[in-house]
Amino acid sequence: MATATEAQHIERRPGGRSARVRAAVHQAVRELLAGQTGDQLTIPMVANHAGVHPTTVYRRWGSIGDLLTDVATSRFSGDFVVPDSGSLREDLERYAADLARDLSDPDTLALVRAIIGAGGENAEICRAERQEQLEAILEREHARGNELAPSIERAIDGLLAPLYYRAVFTSKKPTPEWARSLVAHLLPD
Repeated sequence: MATATEAQHIERRPGGRSARVRAAVHQAVRELLAGQTGDQLTIPMVANHAGVHPTTVYRRWGSIGDLLTDVATSRFSGDFVVPDSGSLREDLERYAADLARDLSDPDTLALVRAIIGAGGENAEICRAERQEQLEAILEREHARGNELAPSIERAIDGLLAPLYYRAVFTSKKPTPEWARSLVAHLLPD
């Protein structure tokens, strides 16, 4: 048994087993979604691919929806820079074009579709971070006194909804050019 002095010298490894398990499970989800053959993603399938016991995955995440949400949260957070050019039109065009590029990425699209397929409240993660970014752009404009800036509801209907609809439910990719045209409809001259 370690004495108090010896215990003070024991250093914890950064990350440790929990971080390794999380990384392996996240990697397994991404790989399985990338190679998806139409099979429904399951926790035993993910656990087997990650080389961990299914109980470990169930204990940590509880359901496939919660696991997908965790993977999405780590994937979606921090990827976007909220533009601040001083021009609402330019900021929204850059935001929409960046989101279109992100939703055109096959790995991102597979993850979004899987989360929607898992159903429940986990689908909120697909748009929540992006909505917060859009809100930041609009709130900044309102704070600058721009009374012509649209409401968040109008911006969601004019930008987020068509981008996600085209990416998830059609075979057309949401191109940056098309996404910028949405801004023209949202902010007519």
